[in-house]
Amino acid sequence: MEIHVYDRSLRRLGHIENHTSLQWHRKYYECGTFELHCPVTAENLRLLKPGNVIAKGDNKLEAAVIRGDQTEEESTLVNEITRNGKFLPVYLGDRLTGPLFNYSGTVEDAMRFMLGRMAAVPLLQIAEGTGDKTKIQFQATYKNVLEYLTKLARYAEIGFRVVPDFKKKTMTFETYKGIDRTQAQGKNPRVIFSESYDNLNQAKHNYSDESMKTKVIVGGAGEGLNRVYVTVGGGSGFDLREVFLDAKDINKDELTEAAYPAALRTRGQEYLNENKVFENFEAEAEADVNFTYQKDYDLGDVVTVKKKKWGTSQNLRITELCEVYEYGGMYVVPTFGDALPTAIKWDEEGKGGKDNGSKGFLLQRHGFER
Repeated sequence: MEIHVYDRSLRRLGHIENHTSLQWHRKYYECGTFELHCPVTAENLRLLKPGNVIAKGDNKLEAAVIRGDQTEEESTLVNEITRNGKFLPVYLGDRLTGPLFNYSGTVEDAMRFMLGRMAAVPLLQIAEGTGDKTKIQFQATYKNVLEYLTKLARYAEIGFRVVPDFKKKTMTFETYKGIDRTQAQGKNPRVIFSESYDNLNQAKHNYSDESMKTKVIVGGAGEGLNRVYVTVGGGSGFDLREVFLDAKDINKDELTEAAYPAALRTRGQEYLNENKVFENFEAEAEADVNFTYQKDYDLGDVVTVKKKKWGTSQNLRITELCEVYEYGGMYVVPTFGDALPTAIKWDEEGKGGKDNGSKGFLLQRHGFER
Protein backbone atom coordinates (compact mmCIF):
# COMPACT_ATOMS: atom_id res chain seq x y z
CA MET A 1 0.00 0.00 0.00
CA GLU A 2 1.38 3.38 -1.01
CA ILE A 3 1.12 6.48 1.15
CA HIS A 4 0.94 9.65 -0.90
CA VAL A 5 1.85 13.07 0.45
CA TYR A 6 0.36 16.42 -0.60
CA ASP A 7 0.75 20.01 0.52
CA ARG A 8 -2.23 21.72 2.13
CA SER A 9 -3.39 22.94 -1.29
CA LEU A 10 -3.61 19.22 -2.25
CA ARG A 11 -0.72 19.37 -4.70
CA ARG A 12 1.12 16.05 -4.80
CA LEU A 13 4.63 16.08 -3.33
CA GLY A 14 5.58 12.39 -3.53
CA HIS A 15 5.14 9.10 -1.69
CA ILE A 16 6.58 7.54 1.46
CA GLU A 17 9.47 5.11 1.20
CA ASN A 18 9.12 1.83 3.10
CA HIS A 19 6.84 2.69 6.00
CA THR A 20 7.06 0.14 8.81
CA SER A 21 3.75 0.80 10.56
CA LEU A 22 0.56 2.75 10.01
CA GLN A 23 -2.48 2.99 12.26
CA TRP A 24 -5.35 4.62 10.40
CA HIS A 25 -8.04 5.22 13.02
CA ARG A 26 -11.43 5.96 11.46
CA LYS A 27 -14.23 7.35 13.63
CA TYR A 28 -17.93 7.69 12.87
CA TYR A 29 -18.83 10.60 15.14
CA GLU A 30 -15.43 12.25 15.46
CA CYS A 31 -12.36 13.31 13.52
CA GLY A 32 -10.16 10.30 12.76
CA THR A 33 -6.47 10.04 13.64
CA PHE A 34 -3.33 8.34 12.34
CA GLU A 35 0.16 7.36 13.43
CA LEU A 36 2.87 6.58 10.91
CA HIS A 37 6.33 5.03 11.45
CA CYS A 38 8.93 4.93 8.71
CA PRO A 39 12.73 4.95 8.27
CA VAL A 40 14.71 8.16 8.39
CA THR A 41 15.55 9.07 4.80
CA ALA A 42 16.12 12.42 3.16
CA GLU A 43 12.96 11.96 1.07
CA ASN A 44 10.78 11.00 4.03
CA LEU A 45 12.05 13.95 6.04
CA ARG A 46 11.29 16.26 3.12
CA LEU A 47 7.75 14.97 2.72
CA LEU A 48 6.62 14.42 6.29
CA LYS A 49 6.47 17.99 7.50
CA PRO A 50 3.72 19.33 9.80
CA GLY A 51 0.85 20.73 7.77
CA ASN A 52 1.27 18.35 4.84
CA VAL A 53 -1.53 15.93 3.97
CA ILE A 54 -1.20 12.15 3.65
CA ALA A 55 -3.56 9.71 1.94
CA LYS A 56 -3.59 5.95 1.49
CA GLY A 57 -3.46 4.85 -2.09
CA ASP A 58 -6.58 2.69 -1.75
CA ASN A 59 -8.71 5.32 0.03
CA LYS A 60 -10.70 7.91 -1.91
CA LEU A 61 -12.76 9.20 1.02
CA GLU A 62 -10.19 10.18 3.63
CA ALA A 63 -6.94 12.03 4.08
CA ALA A 64 -5.12 13.31 7.14
CA VAL A 65 -3.09 16.34 8.19
CA ILE A 66 0.29 15.93 9.92
CA ARG A 67 0.09 17.76 13.23
CA GLY A 68 2.88 16.09 15.22
CA ASP A 69 6.36 14.74 14.45
CA GLN A 70 9.17 12.87 16.16
CA THR A 71 12.46 11.69 14.75
CA GLU A 72 14.32 9.19 16.90
CA GLU A 73 17.68 7.46 16.84
CA GLU A 74 17.50 4.39 19.05
CA SER A 75 20.86 3.07 17.93
CA THR A 76 23.27 3.30 15.04
CA LEU A 77 21.09 0.71 13.28
CA VAL A 78 17.62 2.01 14.09
CA ASN A 79 16.49 5.46 12.94
CA GLU A 80 12.77 6.10 12.76
CA ILE A 81 10.37 8.88 11.92
CA THR A 82 7.04 9.00 13.75
CA ARG A 83 4.28 11.24 12.48
CA ASN A 84 0.75 11.64 13.77
CA GLY A 85 -2.21 13.83 13.08
CA LYS A 86 -5.90 13.95 12.31
CA PHE A 87 -8.19 13.52 9.34
CA LEU A 88 -9.26 16.54 7.26
CA PRO A 89 -12.11 17.59 9.60
CA VAL A 90 -9.31 18.81 11.90
CA TYR A 91 -9.48 22.10 9.99
CA LEU A 92 -12.98 22.61 11.41
CA GLY A 93 -11.46 22.41 14.89
CA ASP A 94 -9.64 25.64 14.05
CA ARG A 95 -12.91 27.53 13.61
CA LEU A 96 -15.61 28.98 15.88
CA THR A 97 -19.35 29.13 15.25
CA GLY A 98 -19.34 32.91 15.57
CA PRO A 99 -21.61 35.30 17.53
CA LEU A 100 -24.80 34.16 19.26
CA PHE A 101 -27.33 32.42 17.05
CA ASN A 102 -30.54 30.46 17.51
CA TYR A 103 -31.25 27.38 15.44
CA SER A 104 -34.30 25.17 14.97
CA GLY A 105 -34.46 22.49 12.30
CA THR A 106 -32.76 19.24 11.30
CA VAL A 107 -29.35 18.25 12.63
CA GLU A 108 -27.88 17.99 9.14
CA ASP A 109 -29.04 21.49 8.28
CA ALA A 110 -27.59 22.70 11.60
CA MET A 111 -24.20 21.30 10.58
CA ARG A 112 -24.29 23.06 7.23
CA PHE A 113 -25.56 26.25 8.87
CA MET A 114 -22.56 26.38 11.21
CA LEU A 115 -20.12 25.64 8.39
CA GLY A 116 -21.66 28.41 6.33
CA ARG A 117 -21.24 31.08 9.00
CA MET A 118 -17.72 30.23 10.24
CA ALA A 119 -14.56 31.75 8.80
CA ALA A 120 -13.94 30.02 5.48
CA VAL A 121 -11.61 27.02 5.20
CA PRO A 122 -9.71 27.08 1.88
CA LEU A 123 -10.86 24.49 -0.69
CA LEU A 124 -13.85 23.43 1.45
CA GLN A 125 -17.23 22.71 -0.14
CA ILE A 126 -20.44 21.53 1.54
CA ALA A 127 -22.46 18.63 0.14
CA GLU A 128 -26.18 18.01 0.47
CA GLY A 129 -27.35 15.92 3.43
CA THR A 130 -28.63 12.35 3.60
CA GLY A 131 -32.21 13.44 4.28
CA ASP A 132 -32.13 12.49 7.96
CA LYS A 133 -35.11 14.11 9.72
CA THR A 134 -33.77 14.34 13.27
CA LYS A 135 -34.82 17.72 14.70
CA ILE A 136 -32.99 19.92 17.16
CA GLN A 137 -33.27 23.40 18.67
CA PHE A 138 -30.37 25.19 20.36
CA GLN A 139 -28.51 28.44 20.89
CA ALA A 140 -24.74 28.82 20.66
CA THR A 141 -22.07 31.51 20.90
CA TYR A 142 -18.47 31.11 19.73
CA LYS A 143 -18.33 27.33 20.07
CA ASN A 144 -15.65 25.14 18.48
CA VAL A 145 -17.13 23.97 15.18
CA LEU A 146 -15.61 20.46 15.20
CA GLU A 147 -16.66 19.80 18.79
CA TYR A 148 -20.20 20.92 18.01
CA LEU A 149 -20.35 18.79 14.87
CA THR A 150 -19.36 15.78 16.97
CA LYS A 151 -22.13 16.47 19.47
CA LEU A 152 -24.70 16.90 16.72
CA ALA A 153 -23.54 13.74 14.96
CA ARG A 154 -23.94 11.70 18.14
CA TYR A 155 -27.36 13.19 18.73
CA ALA A 156 -28.63 12.16 15.28
CA GLU A 157 -26.47 9.01 14.96
CA ILE A 158 -24.99 10.14 11.66
CA GLY A 159 -21.37 10.25 10.58
CA PHE A 160 -19.48 13.08 8.91
CA ARG A 161 -16.24 13.41 6.99
CA VAL A 162 -14.30 15.74 4.70
CA VAL A 163 -13.60 14.04 1.37
CA PRO A 164 -10.58 15.18 -0.68
CA ASP A 165 -10.52 15.46 -4.45
CA PHE A 166 -6.87 15.66 -5.40
CA LYS A 167 -7.63 16.22 -9.09
CA LYS A 168 -10.01 19.13 -8.54
CA LYS A 169 -8.07 20.37 -5.48
CA THR A 170 -11.20 20.52 -3.32
CA MET A 171 -12.41 19.14 0.00
CA THR A 172 -16.10 18.35 0.55
CA PHE A 173 -17.87 18.10 3.89
CA GLU A 174 -20.53 15.39 3.81
CA THR A 175 -22.69 13.41 6.19
CA TYR A 176 -23.44 9.70 5.83
CA LYS A 177 -25.36 6.96 7.60
CA GLY A 178 -24.32 3.42 8.45
CA ILE A 179 -26.35 0.43 7.27
CA ASP A 180 -28.37 -1.94 9.43
CA ARG A 181 -26.71 -5.34 8.92
CA THR A 182 -28.01 -7.04 12.07
CA GLN A 183 -29.10 -10.65 12.18
CA ALA A 184 -32.80 -9.91 12.77
CA GLN A 185 -33.38 -7.62 9.76
CA GLY A 186 -33.95 -8.95 6.25
CA LYS A 187 -33.35 -5.94 4.02
CA ASN A 188 -29.54 -5.97 3.89
CA PRO A 189 -26.93 -8.76 3.99
CA ARG A 190 -26.37 -9.77 7.61
CA VAL A 191 -23.01 -9.42 9.36
CA ILE A 192 -22.23 -11.31 12.56
CA PHE A 193 -19.07 -11.07 14.63
CA SER A 194 -18.52 -14.11 16.84
CA GLU A 195 -16.12 -16.93 17.65
CA SER A 196 -18.16 -19.16 15.35
CA TYR A 197 -17.28 -16.94 12.40
CA ASP A 198 -13.65 -16.66 13.51
CA ASN A 199 -13.81 -12.87 13.26
CA LEU A 200 -13.88 -11.85 16.91
CA ASN A 201 -10.37 -12.11 18.32
CA GLN A 202 -8.94 -10.72 21.56
CA ALA A 203 -12.35 -9.38 22.53
CA LYS A 204 -12.60 -6.74 25.22
CA HIS A 205 -15.80 -5.58 26.91
CA ASN A 206 -15.79 -2.18 28.63
CA TYR A 207 -18.45 -1.16 31.14
CA SER A 208 -18.56 1.66 33.65
CA ASP A 209 -21.39 3.29 35.57
CA GLU A 210 -19.05 5.38 37.73
CA SER A 211 -20.36 8.71 36.43
CA MET A 212 -23.98 7.63 35.99
CA LYS A 213 -26.68 9.79 37.59
CA THR A 214 -30.41 9.03 37.70
CA LYS A 215 -31.78 12.25 39.20
CA VAL A 216 -30.70 15.86 38.83
CA ILE A 217 -31.91 18.91 40.74
CA VAL A 218 -31.51 21.94 38.50
CA GLY A 219 -31.16 25.32 40.22
CA GLY A 220 -32.19 28.37 38.26
CA ALA A 221 -32.68 32.06 39.04
CA GLY A 222 -33.15 33.46 42.53
CA GLU A 223 -31.63 33.01 45.97
CA GLY A 224 -32.53 30.90 48.99
CA LEU A 225 -36.22 30.04 49.29
CA ASN A 226 -36.99 32.16 46.23
CA ARG A 227 -34.74 30.19 43.92
CA VAL A 228 -36.35 28.20 41.10
CA TYR A 229 -35.70 24.45 41.12
CA VAL A 230 -36.81 21.65 38.81
CA THR A 231 -36.25 17.92 39.14
CA VAL A 232 -35.42 15.63 36.23
CA GLY A 233 -35.21 11.84 36.49
CA GLY A 234 -35.70 9.75 39.60
CA GLY A 235 -34.90 6.44 41.24
CA SER A 236 -35.02 4.92 44.71
CA GLY A 237 -32.97 2.79 47.07
CA PHE A 238 -29.60 1.67 45.75
CA ASP A 239 -30.63 2.75 42.25
CA LEU A 240 -30.94 6.45 43.17
CA ARG A 241 -27.95 8.63 42.19
CA GLU A 242 -28.60 12.32 42.73
CA VAL A 243 -26.70 15.43 41.67
CA PHE A 244 -27.24 19.21 41.82
CA LEU A 245 -26.75 21.30 38.69
CA ASP A 246 -26.38 25.09 38.72
CA ALA A 247 -28.14 26.65 35.72
CA LYS A 248 -28.17 30.33 36.60
CA ASP A 249 -26.65 31.09 33.20
CA ILE A 250 -30.06 30.50 31.59
CA ASN A 251 -31.52 34.01 31.35
CA LYS A 252 -35.01 34.01 32.86
CA ASP A 253 -35.81 37.53 31.64
CA GLU A 254 -35.60 36.51 27.98
CA LEU A 255 -37.99 33.56 28.35
CA THR A 256 -41.69 33.23 28.95
CA GLU A 257 -43.08 31.92 32.23
CA ALA A 258 -43.63 28.51 30.65
CA ALA A 259 -40.40 28.43 28.65
CA TYR A 260 -38.07 29.06 31.58
CA PRO A 261 -38.77 25.87 33.60
CA ALA A 262 -38.79 23.97 30.30
CA ALA A 263 -35.28 25.27 29.62
CA LEU A 264 -34.17 24.14 33.08
CA ARG A 265 -35.63 20.67 32.47
CA THR A 266 -33.83 20.52 29.13
CA ARG A 267 -30.55 21.32 30.87
CA GLY A 268 -31.19 18.58 33.42
CA GLN A 269 -32.07 16.01 30.78
CA GLU A 270 -28.94 16.87 28.83
CA TYR A 271 -26.88 16.26 31.98
CA LEU A 272 -28.49 12.84 32.50
CA ASN A 273 -27.85 11.98 28.85
CA GLU A 274 -24.17 12.76 29.39
CA ASN A 275 -23.89 10.78 32.59
CA LYS A 276 -25.21 7.35 31.75
CA VAL A 277 -23.54 3.96 31.52
CA PHE A 278 -20.45 3.72 29.33
CA GLU A 279 -20.29 0.41 27.48
CA ASN A 280 -18.58 -0.85 24.37
CA PHE A 281 -16.99 -3.92 22.80
CA GLU A 282 -13.59 -4.06 21.10
CA ALA A 283 -11.99 -6.88 19.12
CA GLU A 284 -9.48 -7.63 16.41
CA ALA A 285 -10.79 -8.93 13.10
CA GLU A 286 -9.07 -10.17 9.98
CA ALA A 287 -10.08 -7.91 7.12
CA ASP A 288 -11.25 -10.75 4.86
CA VAL A 289 -12.34 -13.62 7.14
CA ASN A 290 -15.99 -14.61 6.44
CA PHE A 291 -16.97 -10.96 5.99
CA THR A 292 -14.86 -8.57 3.95
CA TYR A 293 -14.07 -5.18 5.41
CA GLN A 294 -15.46 -2.26 3.36
CA LYS A 295 -17.46 -4.67 1.22
CA ASP A 296 -19.69 -6.52 3.68
CA TYR A 297 -19.37 -4.00 6.52
CA ASP A 298 -17.89 -0.58 7.15
CA LEU A 299 -17.68 2.26 9.64
CA GLY A 300 -21.08 3.25 11.03
CA ASP A 301 -22.86 -0.01 10.19
CA VAL A 302 -24.89 -1.77 12.87
CA VAL A 303 -23.97 -5.45 13.19
CA THR A 304 -24.68 -8.38 15.50
CA VAL A 305 -21.92 -9.24 17.99
CA LYS A 306 -22.05 -12.58 19.81
CA LYS A 307 -19.71 -13.73 22.54
CA LYS A 308 -20.79 -17.22 23.54
CA LYS A 309 -18.33 -17.54 26.43
CA TRP A 310 -19.75 -14.39 27.99
CA GLY A 311 -23.36 -15.22 27.15
CA THR A 312 -23.92 -11.98 25.22
CA SER A 313 -25.58 -11.16 21.92
CA GLN A 314 -25.90 -7.50 20.98
CA ASN A 315 -26.73 -5.34 18.00
CA LEU A 316 -24.04 -2.64 17.99
CA ARG A 317 -22.91 0.17 15.75
CA ILE A 318 -19.30 0.13 14.53
CA THR A 319 -18.29 3.54 15.86
CA GLU A 320 -14.55 3.21 15.25
CA LEU A 321 -12.34 1.14 12.96
CA CYS A 322 -8.58 1.16 13.30
CA GLU A 323 -6.75 -0.18 10.25
CA VAL A 324 -3.35 -1.52 11.32
CA TYR A 325 -0.64 -2.04 8.68
CA GLU A 326 2.41 -3.87 10.00
CA TYR A 327 4.93 -6.44 8.76
CA GLY A 328 3.46 -6.44 5.27
CA GLY A 329 -0.04 -7.35 6.50
CA MET A 330 -3.21 -5.58 7.58
CA TYR A 331 -5.92 -6.19 10.17
CA VAL A 332 -8.70 -4.06 11.59
CA VAL A 333 -9.75 -3.33 15.17
CA PRO A 334 -13.44 -2.39 15.26
CA THR A 335 -15.09 -0.76 18.25
CA PHE A 336 -18.72 -1.79 18.64
CA GLY A 337 -20.80 0.68 20.58
CA ASP A 338 -19.50 3.89 22.02
CA ALA A 339 -19.00 6.14 24.96
CA LEU A 340 -22.16 8.04 25.75
CA PRO A 341 -22.88 11.07 23.59
CA THR A 342 -21.72 14.42 24.93
CA ALA A 343 -24.77 16.60 25.42
CA ILE A 344 -25.27 19.81 23.51
CA LYS A 345 -24.24 22.68 25.79
CA TRP A 346 -26.93 25.33 25.60
CA ASP A 347 -25.96 28.94 26.23
CA GLU A 348 -29.50 29.80 27.26
CA GLU A 349 -32.50 27.82 26.14
CA GLY A 350 -32.22 24.71 24.02
CA LYS A 351 -34.10 21.56 23.38
CA GLY A 352 -33.97 18.74 20.89
CA GLY A 353 -36.43 16.27 19.57
CA LYS A 354 -35.90 13.07 17.62
CA ASP A 355 -38.14 11.83 14.84
CA ASN A 356 -38.25 8.15 15.76
CA GLY A 357 -39.71 7.32 12.41
CA SER A 358 -36.52 8.35 10.70
CA LYS A 359 -34.28 5.93 12.61
CA GLY A 360 -34.03 2.40 11.32
CA PHE A 361 -31.28 1.00 13.51
CA LEU A 362 -31.63 -1.32 16.45
CA LEU A 363 -28.96 0.47 18.46
CA GLN A 364 -30.45 2.77 21.07
CA ARG A 365 -29.07 6.30 21.31
CA HIS A 366 -27.65 6.05 24.82
CA GLY A 367 -27.12 2.34 25.25
CA PHE A 368 -27.36 -1.04 23.62
CA GLU A 369 -30.30 -3.20 22.77
CA ARG A 370 -29.67 -6.56 24.32
